Amino acid sequence: MLYLQTIKYVDNKRLEWDNFVKSSKNGHFFFYRDYMEYHSDRFRDFSLIIYNDKGNIMALLPASIDGDTVISHGGLTFGGFVCDSKMTAAKMLDVFGNVKQFLKNAGVRMLIYKCMPAIYNKYPSDEALYALFRNNAKLYRRDVSFSIYLPNRLPYRYTRKSEIKKGYKHQYSLQESSKYGEYIALLDKILMKYHGTHPVHNANELRLLAEKFSNNIKLYTAEKNGRIEAGTVLFLQTGVVHTQYLANSDEGKKTGALDCLLDWLITDVYKDKNWFDFGISCEQEGRYLNEGLAAQKEGFGARAVVHDFYRIELI
Repeated sequence: MLYLQTIKYVDNKRLEWDNFVKSSKNGHFFFYRDYMEYHSDRFRDFSLIIYNDKGNIMALLPASIDGDTVISHGGLTFGGFVCDSKMTAAKMLDVFGNVKQFLKNAGVRMLIYKCMPAIYNKYPSDEALYALFRNNAKLYRRDVSFSIYLPNRLPYRYTRKSEIKKGYKHQYSLQESSKYGEYIALLDKILMKYHGTHPVHNANELRLLAEKFSNNIKLYTAEKNGRIEAGTVLFLQTGVVHTQYLANSDEGKKTGALDCLLDWLITDVYKDKNWFDFGISCEQEGRYLNEGLAAQKEGFGARAVVHDFYRIELI
């Protein structure tokens, strides 16, 4: 068994943390401290650093705490252990055991573990999944996302082809944009009308994050006469393009605005990436599938990728 030390993240570890994320085999720009801390007023950080006996980082666990429950991480779509290419299955069992004991000593009663979908990994990274199984973790939620494998795309369905053709016929101006205020206003109107919710990010937050992570967060729009009729905010990670938000005005729906915008992004702008991920199409912790939304994404040639959530009772 390895000698390991788990500590809570403190701010003087910021550079060390960010450098490990950068060199990891399954890191994401979500895990840089500047991204994790933009909503620190809503999520109490409980991130962990795990060191070996030589004082080198073995793994990171981005996490927040709510009462006596630690979540990896409450403000992120997914989380879990961040590791480098030296991580092995046996080492992860030791890491997991050390973290469990640390959490127990801190009075934590439950760990909620959000797994990172495999499409984001640079190398196979399922050591933590095996450790979850060995520690009797309970799978309690499974969200389903839909992704296109860009190097060998499946063909579009007829309905999507028809809408794409319609959008190009209306000669939309397709472009990268900085109109976050106008876009979020459109998105908010749509979400309230159909779902009774607001976007997770407001315009100022999204604009600030896009400035800090200019290579990772981009807005693309389909416009007519200077007005946004459709758009998407993309989160870009090595090899993966993720549509964080999709918006289509009533006029855009009638004229194929979003369809032609997505086709342009898939077949031209990001054709050299590995994955184009549309995000989840389910509710109620995965128990309800929005079949219409799923079919729309599958119409572009996307297929299912799951986001798994586990619970571990510690005390």
